[in-house]
Amino acid sequence: MSRNNIKEAKKHLSRETGTIIKDWGGRIPIALIYPNSYYLGMSNLGIHAIYSLLNSYQNIVCERVFWEKENRAQQLPALCLESQRPLSDFAVLAFSVTYELDYFNVVHILKASGIPLYAADRDERHPLVIAGGPCIIANPLPLSPFFDCLCIGEAESILPAMLPVLAEGINGKRDELLEALASLPGVYVPQSYTGTPVARQWATNLDDFPVNSAILTPDTELGNLYLIEVERGCNRGCRFCLVSSAFRPMRFRSIDKLLAQAEQGLRHRKRLGLVGAAVSDHPRFEELLIKLQQIGAELSISSLRIKPLPHVALREMAKGGARTIALAPEAGSQRLRQVIKKGISEDDILESMYKVAEQNIKQLKLYFMIGLPSETDADIEEMVDLTLRCKAILDRQQTGCRLTLSIAPFVPKAGTPFQWLPMEELSTLNRRLSLLKNNLLPKGIKLKCESPAWSQVQGVLARGDIKLAEVLANIEEVSLSGWRKAVNKCHLDIDFYLHQRWATTEKLPWAILDSGTEPGYLELELNRALG
Repeated sequence: MSRNNIKEAKKHLSRETGTIIKDWGGRIPIALIYPNSYYLGMSNLGIHAIYSLLNSYQNIVCERVFWEKENRAQQLPALCLESQRPLSDFAVLAFSVTYELDYFNVVHILKASGIPLYAADRDERHPLVIAGGPCIIANPLPLSPFFDCLCIGEAESILPAMLPVLAEGINGKRDELLEALASLPGVYVPQSYTGTPVARQWATNLDDFPVNSAILTPDTELGNLYLIEVERGCNRGCRFCLVSSAFRPMRFRSIDKLLAQAEQGLRHRKRLGLVGAAVSDHPRFEELLIKLQQIGAELSISSLRIKPLPHVALREMAKGGARTIALAPEAGSQRLRQVIKKGISEDDILESMYKVAEQNIKQLKLYFMIGLPSETDADIEEMVDLTLRCKAILDRQQTGCRLTLSIAPFVPKAGTPFQWLPMEELSTLNRRLSLLKNNLLPKGIKLKCESPAWSQVQGVLARGDIKLAEVLANIEEVSLSGWRKAVNKCHLDIDFYLHQRWATTEKLPWAILDSGTEPGYLELELNRALG
């Protein structure tokens, strides 16, 4: 590890509040690895939750690991933040994988650490390498050869059964430990998979597992917030979205527990960040906001619905100094919003503009996708028209609110009704993006666009199978050219994953999982979308 790495680790630690430092004596050391930067990783509430949960066990010491640009550029071993030890010192390496494009970093972290990349090449001398997170819950196949076991579901429901097995077998024979792990609900051990689908696990009562900022630091995007998870999952059922399937059923925390967490958080930060896929769907949402306001909290809310857009939420966010509000129409035309089951009309969207303008918010961000199933250029033209109508409303109110569009290409995800569908061709995505830029940039509307080329890489990984592991293992540099070289070297037909519509009768790579969704439901939703 370089001196700069150690210096940077100590700098981060010196600016943190809540760091847990434990003596290693007699404890199982677990490295919790977020395969991207500290700046991004410490904004991920899941990392806080797992860090707290693991360290709540007396016989566990959990330390964090991130993967910085310096590591990638110079192929330096990943740093362990708390003790600056190498990964080879740990008994368990636990990866949390949130984004498909971080698969490249997973591979490079293992390679740079000197630990054999493939699970089949590791033995008792090496750490046990495990993974969880949204990508693993949806489709673990592309990464499966690199991991001894993968957690299909939420950590709160899997770790209490897994940790005693680790404690008993971590110093014994690797094969015996893997066999014991494979018998646990929600644990997928690729080397000993029997063919029985692995059932996704979830926490039934969120109040049993408080999730909030475990460590506070200014060195992250959300450094001025104390984050609190309000709910988990989503009942809206948008057909493109992974959350409805990977984190169902929708569950809410009780107001009493949330207020207790809020009072704790206000000792550290003035502003609370309420986190969840559908925070404003909490059945006592307005009551929660009023009570938080009464105890002096300023608020930021991760997700607001366009319909209904709670006036009290906007008001409290504005009073708390929120400068940006984000809303997600997703599609520009009513036809396309019906295809994706968004459940909002153009009138709903325009009405939300008036509500935002009333609160003197300085920036409004609208999330849209391009390349959605059945999309045409006419849908893009309607997106342009809708955006201009939104801007006209904001301008009429003379609030000075800036309008920004965040544009992302549609990527079909495993476990959703659109899992059988292809992505749009790259040339079409680029052309439609140009249409948006040419029509909106001159009007003073800012566009923030995800790379269509990288989105296509994401699409291959999202619908990938075990053949993708060879490509990932052969990537020498994380770039589009590095990706293409590895694909060509491995003779992989990426068109199969990217541009082919699969038959609903075809066995999908992730059929090894039981997500808990009723058989036939996803196919029914697909037919409703395209019928």
